Amino acid sequence: MPMPRLPARFEGDPEPLSIDLHMHSTASDGALSPEALVALCRERGLTHMALTDHDTLAGVPEATAAAALQGIVLMAGTELSTQWRGHNIHVVGLLPEGARGPLVEGLVAQAQARERRALKIAERLEKIGLADALARAREQAGSERPLGRPDFARALVAAGLVPDVGIAFKKHLGDGKAGDVKSLWPQIAEAVSWIVAAGGVAVLAHPLRHGLTRRKRGLLLDDFREAGGQAAELVSGFQNADATRDLARQLQERELYASLGSDFHFPGGHLAPGSMSPVPRTATPPVWTHPRLAACFGAPVNTS
Repeated sequence: MPMPRLPARFEGDPEPLSIDLHMHSTASDGALSPEALVALCRERGLTHMALTDHDTLAGVPEATAAAALQGIVLMAGTELSTQWRGHNIHVVGLLPEGARGPLVEGLVAQAQARERRALKIAERLEKIGLADALARAREQAGSERPLGRPDFARALVAAGLVPDVGIAFKKHLGDGKAGDVKSLWPQIAEAVSWIVAAGGVAVLAHPLRHGLTRRKRGLLLDDFREAGGQAAELVSGFQNADATRDLARQLQERELYASLGSDFHFPGGHLAPGSMSPVPRTATPPVWTHPRLAACFGAPVNTS
């Protein structure tokens, strides 16, 4: 059976597209191995996907091999943590040529920063009652990979200090809270430069999730584009339709491409691979039509 072609533009089709460009595996803080994630994507009818683990491409070889067997087009990727005007902002790198150039050293620096950040987060959470915070987070991770805030969130839940992960972030780990350590991350422009130099496309992750006013979100998009950023996630999971249309206008004004991703981490939650709000009709071009990505996705190149 031939691989379904991705659309050259968004026509407002209410049916979900068979592509998801933001997902996580056990190579970072996801619950499924890269191979198991690919199998789940196949089960859910996806034809195109990207593995975008936090600050690493360690799971890409396994996912690539599995995708070849499952008949799925897989794009190598990563999600880099950065700083922007006091906010922790994530940038997805879609990397048709993998990691090369300054991105290689950048990923090493990110891993080292994650180790130092984990120590700081543990120190802060112990002050609010999570004894042996680092060991508890490591137990939740279940491996020796660098720890992330979700590991500490699950440790808080397991210790009975909060009822669920969402409350853990709201009270202790979200933007501006005790466990939000962002000072170790590079500025957003530096991370974008790593991705672009590697031949990739830099995508601003979930811009609607930061609680920014429309004006401040516009400033973020301006700075991101000025740094060389090429796209933003128009849809990330489920979101308000009016907010999506407004974001599409902001992207179009700045000539940014639109990406789509569930930000999937684990089965059983409200999100699954490919599960997200429908994309409204918009002239904002899909990211898979970007000249750097179109050949890999078997998509037409946007020439506008």
